[in-house]
Formats: sequence, C-alpha cells, structure tokens
Amino acid sequence: MSQNAVKRLYLMQVGDMPKYQIPLVSYLVQTDDGKNILIDTGLPEILPEEETDMENGQDVIEQLTSIGLKPEDIDTVISTHYDIDHAGRHADFTNAQYIVQRAHHLDAVAGNPRFAALRSQWDQPMERIRLVDGDTQLLPGLELIETSGHVVGHQSVLLRLPKTGTVLLTVDAVAFRAGFTRDKQDDGDNPDAGATRASTIKLLDLVEREHIGLVIFGHDMEQWQGLKKLPEYYD
Repeated sequence: MSQNAVKRLYLMQVGDMPKYQIPLVSYLVQTDDGKNILIDTGLPEILPEEETDMENGQDVIEQLTSIGLKPEDIDTVISTHYDIDHAGRHADFTNAQYIVQRAHHLDAVAGNPRFAALRSQWDQPMERIRLVDGDTQLLPGLELIETSGHVVGHQSVLLRLPKTGTVLLTVDAVAFRAGFTRDKQDDGDNPDAGATRASTIKLLDLVEREHIGLVIFGHDMEQWQGLKKLPEYYD
C-alpha cells in the first residue's frame, strides 16, 4: 500500500439553513484501492415538522449518482455525530460499515433526546458499527480526531491528499472560521464550553504542528462559496 491511501476528496452541499445562510454538507473520500468513504449523510428525506430552519437540497444520494455511484458502492460511513443534519441518511448505505466514537454512540443509545428522532438511521446492527476511542488512524492518510464539545464524542477528520496536501475537516467542532482562534469566545449557554474550547485548541495545535494548508469549517458559508464542490474535487 502507498504511504497515503487517500486519492480524492469531494465536498457536497446537501441542504441549508436559509435564515442563517448556513450550508449543510457531506464529504466523499476515495482511496487508491477504489474504496468510497462517506463522511456524514446530511438531512433525512422527510424533515420532522419542528425542524423549520433546515431545508433539503440535492441530497447525498443524488449527488453520488451524478458521479456514477450508488448507495451500495459506499464502503464506509464516517459518522462525525448523530445530529439531524449529519446522520439523516445513514440507513440508505446498506453495504457500509459505520465508524463513530464509542462515547458518542453510547450516549445516543442511552437515550439522549437530541438524537432520538434519527434513531432509525444511526441505530444499526452492531456488527456493522465500528466504535473507536479517541484519535484513530483509519487508514494511511485518513485520521479521525476526537473533538468533543459540540456533542460528546464528536469527531473531526484529517486527510492527506497527494497534491492538495493535508486537509482538516473540523465539522461542528469549529463550525465557522471566526471561531478558530485562541482568543476566548462568547460561549453563550453552551454547557460544554470547556470541552468545545479544548477541542478548538487541539485543532489549532494540530494545524500548526502539521502545517495544514486547508482547514474546512463545518458551516461557514463565506468559505464554502470559494471551495470546490462535486463534481470538482481536491486530489
């Protein structure tokens, strides 16, 4: 196997929050040996009535179809966390192994009401779920970075691409570029502000240590508008 197995990264906008000008996104990673790894699956096909701020766009399955992939072609789903805009189509990928932080999955299984509406999506048979503990190298060139705070057991993703170099997907650990700072932030009523802060510092340290040139924030519309989106890709 080559030193880095990661070949290509696609970015997909699968919905939005129009009121706040926030993109809702998923990612596809392709490897040298032909594997397809999906990072998050976007909103559910039918949104709960109470989710009035979110709107579906071209969903993840439609976007994969546009580059010749079917749901059964996805080998792995990296689940950063089970919020409704990240895990809404998990059950469609019937051939995939799901990879999630153990602490996050156990919190959801224990009945955290935040994730209850999507239980039919993320509560898959355990033989199809791989629970990981903390930072984990999934394969050469793809690392999972534990970044609790937004939720317990949230994970970000570090990719090493042959031409682009190292790319960090912060996901919801740092949703907006403005929050990626060592300066103290206004945490509002976030009960996990300490963990959020610790994860932000952890990612800042990682960027400095690894000289990461591209950091993609989870919901930053200004940044998103300037990024390559499927069918374009980073390689």
